[in-house]
Amino acid sequence: MIAPLRPSKTQISDAAGRTVPDLIGPDLLVLFCGINPGLYSAATGHHFARPGNRFWPALHRAGFTDRLLAAWEERQLLERGYGITNLVARSTASAAELGPEELEAGRERLLRKVRRYHPRWVAILGIGAFRTAFGQRAASAGRQPEVFGGSGLWVLPNPSGLNANHQLGDLQRAFRELREEAERGTG
Repeated sequence: MIAPLRPSKTQISDAAGRTVPDLIGPDLLVLFCGINPGLYSAATGHHFARPGNRFWPALHRAGFTDRLLAAWEERQLLERGYGITNLVARSTASAAELGPEELEAGRERLLRKVRRYHPRWVAILGIGAFRTAFGQRAASAGRQPEVFGGSGLWVLPNPSGLNANHQLGDLQRAFRELREEAERGTG
């Protein structure tokens, strides 16, 4: 498979408001849920595509994949029982552009997807977005006590390269905890 060309600055700026299709199927082990696509991802049509985003390295280092996948290889996740969606479908330059109403509405859209596809676990990538969307102001990362649409609920740190609060090693540990729980068959 040949790697796609990098989008130009114009293509990236023109991607505002676009969406990236869900990578989803029935009975996944884990459905990863980003906050919303960034402009680079929208320009390429692939999740977590911006160079510097640590989703793919964290996924690999935590053992979800046997090698480091590129964003354009994302469909290989479905074969392993993993999918990707977003709370808010529209792309923005920064998740800070999203209002609480959009995040709360995103929770409801996500709930419909979860009820339709029945993943074992739903992993929200971003504690701040989770707190707002789910009305859980005191929530912390990790396994959540509630069930969401019949699925276990987990919160992971946001893997964006802009999130300096968590280094790759922190992400690896957090992702690994989820993988180990998913492989145990609980949820």
